[in-house]
Amino acid sequence: MTFTGEFFMFFILALFAIGGAIFTISFTKVIHMAVSLAFTFLSLGGLYVMLEAEFVAFVQILIYAGAVSILMIFGIMMTKHQGDEEQPKRKLHNGLLLVGSVALFGILFYAIQQSVFPDQDLQIADNTRAIGEQLFTKYVIPFEIVSVLLTVAFVGAIIIAKREEE
Repeated sequence: MTFTGEFFMFFILALFAIGGAIFTISFTKVIHMAVSLAFTFLSLGGLYVMLEAEFVAFVQILIYAGAVSILMIFGIMMTKHQGDEEQPKRKLHNGLLLVGSVALFGILFYAIQQSVFPDQDLQIADNTRAIGEQLFTKYVIPFEIVSVLLTVAFVGAIIIAKREEE
């Protein structure tokens, strides 16, 4: 096995994605959770670029890392939060989290190293064109329904947040 730049970049992006996910469930402040989740989304976008799925990477960064993270931060800012309450020490939780993460990484690393992938001739296709054709022909109705649903959810969140102020 040769260690190339692509291998190291994958390894770094995978560590960032896993680290961001672990921080998302480990942090106690909601704003820190949202930022670490955005970090995970950006790392996944980088992994999609490495897979030569540029459109999916662009959508991942634009929609998830941008829009969803900003929406979550707006939701956090629009709701009331109590003052900083003393959080109980979670040494056992953090220890189990560390052990589970290292074990999962070890199992996945071993499984990937032992896997044998057959050599195939890759056919490079225009991903963006194929996705666009499918999205705006076969899946145009679900696409529009999702956009309306997201708009209604955002307006509903604003109305609920305004009611809490009164």
